[in-house]
Amino acid sequence: MRAVVLVGGYGTRLRPLTDTTPKQLLTVAHRPMVEHSVGHLAHHGVTEVVLSMGFRPDAFEAVYPDGRCAGVAVRYAIEPEPLDTAGAIGFAARDAGIDETFLACNGDVLTDLDIGGLIERHRTTGAAATIALTPVDHPARYGVVPTDDNGRVLDFIEKPPAGEAPTNLVNAGTYVLEPSVLDRIPAGRPPSVEREIFPAMAADGTLFAMASDDYWVDAGTPASYLAANLHLVDHPEGGTHPEARVDPTARVCGSVIGPGAVVAPGASVDASLVLDGAIIRENARVEGSIIGPKANIAAGASVTGLSVVGPGTTVESGERLDGIRRPEPEG
Repeated sequence: MRAVVLVGGYGTRLRPLTDTTPKQLLTVAHRPMVEHSVGHLAHHGVTEVVLSMGFRPDAFEAVYPDGRCAGVAVRYAIEPEPLDTAGAIGFAARDAGIDETFLACNGDVLTDLDIGGLIERHRTTGAAATIALTPVDHPARYGVVPTDDNGRVLDFIEKPPAGEAPTNLVNAGTYVLEPSVLDRIPAGRPPSVEREIFPAMAADGTLFAMASDDYWVDAGTPASYLAANLHLVDHPEGGTHPEARVDPTARVCGSVIGPGAVVAPGASVDASLVLDGAIIRENARVEGSIIGPKANIAAGASVTGLSVVGPGTTVESGERLDGIRRPEPEG
């Protein structure tokens, strides 16, 4: 089976980390996010992935010049203009000549979903499309998906008002699709799969779903991106990278420290992500925050409260950042 992975967005919620780097190339436990997604697909038998690309396609080509990602052959489908989610799926699938059942997923979702089980459910029901669902505490941020006892989707409600969601099961961003779904995706404008295609399919009874409580995180915000990294702290891929330098007098607790990063004497890093080549200088404090590649946290500075320090940015000696993005994203 082949899969379309959506990696074309601008990642605005993660700025300034994504000012020049596509979101899916940000690392999660020392590997680009997209490798976690593609590797999971490969584990479930996917043999080719089509990356539906928009923002900075050259960056992906530079990281994967041999056309392989996580051991899987990748094909690049570069959107001529932003096509939204349905348009991106349609464009990539047509570009790759997909004419059989295929998978589509969001490239910023990290999950342990049983994809084989999702495919089996799809084939059992004879659905045109089957989507994975996951329970969340705050469904108003997502596409909420009520179903009947057989898994048939009754409605698809994108980002309902707080307190009005009929269920806490939401769209988990992984789909099994028949080629017939491509006929529903119009050309010449950017249609949304969540706001247009899936609601129409729910209305005519051809959309099914499978819920699971497998690990799932949409790593598109600073809080969820940090959580995705910290989830793997005790995993072989997580924690302090062998090429990082942490002084014996520094304190690092429950954090991910990237390759080439330095944590100087007396510094403390707690529940945080310190990306490649960043420097946490003497007696600086980082807590619950994200420090971008090659950023410089000067001696005695404090970065807390889910602050995000952009690539190459300096926090001066003695400064206190609490819930701040530096530099502040434009717009």
